[in-house]
Amino acid sequence: MAKGTLNKVMLIGRLGRDPELRYTAAGVPVATMTLATNEAYKDKDGKMVEQTDWHRLVAWRKTAEVCGQYLKKGSLIYVEGKLKTRSYDDRDGTKKYVTEISVDNMQILGSRPEGLENVPPPTDTEYQATTSPGETTATAESTPGDDLPF
Repeated sequence: MAKGTLNKVMLIGRLGRDPELRYTAAGVPVATMTLATNEAYKDKDGKMVEQTDWHRLVAWRKTAEVCGQYLKKGSLIYVEGKLKTRSYDDRDGTKKYVTEISVDNMQILGSRPEGLENVPPPTDTEYQATTSPGETTATAESTPGDDLPF
């Protein structure tokens, strides 16, 4: 890591839809999700205003599998990760840029969403899904044959 730099994101929010779990051509699990964070403040007239920001999340390997199995739309989660920007060419050949959060750590907060009441709770190792030391985190650029432009 270059001296004096830091790329770290920490968010608590709710999923906007169920995670989408896919597998790369090499069989590596990858989950994509959208996370909503809210902020409330009073405007100049004293009226409460709520602002929602949406964040794109990408989780790999075991973390992706845990997300696909235990998370649903509305799940309250805590994520840690780093910002990643990647590019791809759309169907018209126009270069598009996407900034997303590459999830390093995820924790489920709150109660389980509706429909998961009968699913056994995750074990300690599943509940806090973290990339293991020494395990490299794949990216769209480093995964050969990955044609998933999310």
